[in-house]
Amino acid sequence: MSADQAIRNVVLVHGGFVDGSGWQGVYDRLVRDGYRVSVVQNPTLSLEGDVAATKQIIAEQDGPVVLVGHSYGGAVITEAGQDDKVARLVYIAAFAPDKGESVSTLIANPEPGAPVPPILPPRDGFLFLDRERFAEAFAGDLPLEQAGFMADSQTPWGVEALAGAVSQPAWRTKPSWYLVATDDRMIPPPAQRAMAERAGSTSVEVAGSHSVYVSQPDAVADLVRQAAS
Repeated sequence: MSADQAIRNVVLVHGGFVDGSGWQGVYDRLVRDGYRVSVVQNPTLSLEGDVAATKQIIAEQDGPVVLVGHSYGGAVITEAGQDDKVARLVYIAAFAPDKGESVSTLIANPEPGAPVPPILPPRDGFLFLDRERFAEAFAGDLPLEQAGFMADSQTPWGVEALAGAVSQPAWRTKPSWYLVATDDRMIPPPAQRAMAERAGSTSVEVAGSHSVYVSQPDAVADLVRQAAS
């Protein structure tokens, strides 16, 4: 693809426990480079609902789209990426389920010794991370004040969203890129590498926590640019 055919539309999809505002650093860098960037605000109540919210934003784009997902957002883009406008997928420390898989099935049997995310027991059908352990698990490379704010502004994550199974994974028919966060304590790096390899993704490794999309916006923006060009 020549430079004048490079994709200019980027859609960013957040994961569980957070909202789209964490993408601001990545957004700022890509907008500065002339990309048209949109941020989805997932309700995180069900996979179906989050796919619908994402497709709503995809429909607004003028031309092909690079669809980017962090964490649970990877499950969302795997399903929503079937949309005809989506040309490429970018996974940022994200789940990349295959047909019939969900976040629940992917986290069901952790490797021995893998860090266990401090997810509290469901309350009224929603999950939260333990506030006291949020920083170490989710945001180990962010300033404590910022991690504390993220812990106290958590978005309740619906149990149904984790159970939502992918029907037809977009990565089977569309090129993908994957950023492995090597210090991730939510999705173990070996699991990230395995999903990237299975999807045939072009992958890079970055020293960062699960919040790598916040802490390392340059590295994330670089990979999105690579996918777009």
